[in-house]
Amino acid sequence: MKISQKAEEAIQIGSLCTVFFLAVHFTRNTLSAVTPQLLDEGFAESYIGKVASLYLAFYAIGQLVNGAIGDKIKGRYMISLGLLLAGVMNLVFANSIATQSVAMLAYALTGFSMSMIYGPMAKLVSENTEPLYATRCSLSYTTASFFGSPIAGAFASVLAWKNVLIANSTALITMAVVSFFCILRFEKRGFVRYGQYRKAREKKGDCIKILLRHHFIKFCLIAIVTGIIGTSVVFWLPTYFSQKLGFSPQEAATIFMVVTLANTATVLLSGFIYELVHRNMNIILLVSFSVAAISFLLLYFVEMPVVNVILIALAVMGSNSASTMLWSKYCPSLRDTGAVSSAAGFLNFLNFIGAAAANYLFAHAVSSIGWGNLILVWFALMAFGTVICLPYHRFFRKTA
Repeated sequence: MKISQKAEEAIQIGSLCTVFFLAVHFTRNTLSAVTPQLLDEGFAESYIGKVASLYLAFYAIGQLVNGAIGDKIKGRYMISLGLLLAGVMNLVFANSIATQSVAMLAYALTGFSMSMIYGPMAKLVSENTEPLYATRCSLSYTTASFFGSPIAGAFASVLAWKNVLIANSTALITMAVVSFFCILRFEKRGFVRYGQYRKAREKKGDCIKILLRHHFIKFCLIAIVTGIIGTSVVFWLPTYFSQKLGFSPQEAATIFMVVTLANTATVLLSGFIYELVHRNMNIILLVSFSVAAISFLLLYFVEMPVVNVILIALAVMGSNSASTMLWSKYCPSLRDTGAVSSAAGFLNFLNFIGAAAANYLFAHAVSSIGWGNLILVWFALMAFGTVICLPYHRFFRKTA
């Protein structure tokens, strides 16, 4: 069966985005995966927490800045430059980790460089593919993003931490070159163009008013709570498995790989259920947050390591399911605003600034309030997510 030209173009664009977004998420999860090794070598939790928080803060601020720039500059330049700079800065970090000031600056700049990618990529996909294909492309690279954690865990389970960082940098620099020339080829073939929705946005009026009609505030809150779980909580999982459950650093890295690999199934499962419920995103969001909240609450009472691991996997899967709706369904639906990169950048800013603050607090919370009380904090976040996704409009319509 012959596929249409539009479908073929979408496959090429989506495939490229999927591969380099996988490299991006390999980077995001590398430090987390090697943290048990670094702690074994004498590096302090507070230091690792500061490095990770700086990365997330610079990534978040960069999303705000680069998201807006991405609506004005060709995606080819933004994406390839971001990958290249991230690869270089990651190498600097690997070779200067003992010098705290240099290492922290290098990893912060890694985060800023990585922020040059998502907004322009979302714009590239949503503005150059049909809505159905844009959703499928987004689902593809969202799926790939969840493979970043198990890949990082796999590398950390067999290699020394420095070699993991070097492998990561090699992947980023390679993808910088590949993405530049592939997108250039797409532009020359005419199926990647820029600015075609800018005039439509100007005709409709103020961008903020348009976004508010898309329930933007609700999804800003969803971005914050899923960012804290999907980034900060996942970051500390190897340490949780090692300290709380008593596994060795290598065992913790392996369990981290398995748990995060299982999370990739949530993307496909969410997409399947999304179709079953007639593309009702709110149902998926409500169920996802509810599952995560219940799993974290049960986790507080369970001591058995195997059951503990299963529950925390279910909790993270629930949060990731909600995150999938945000990035794979909601963001592509914003293409008529003409500001996909800016909107996606702002949502990413909230996603990671919340994660950065949480990461710093979690690093100190373990020693001050203990893992048990920290789990209750995670439960409260998912309970809040459940509350904001309740169908208030239906309730008020019935009681009015």
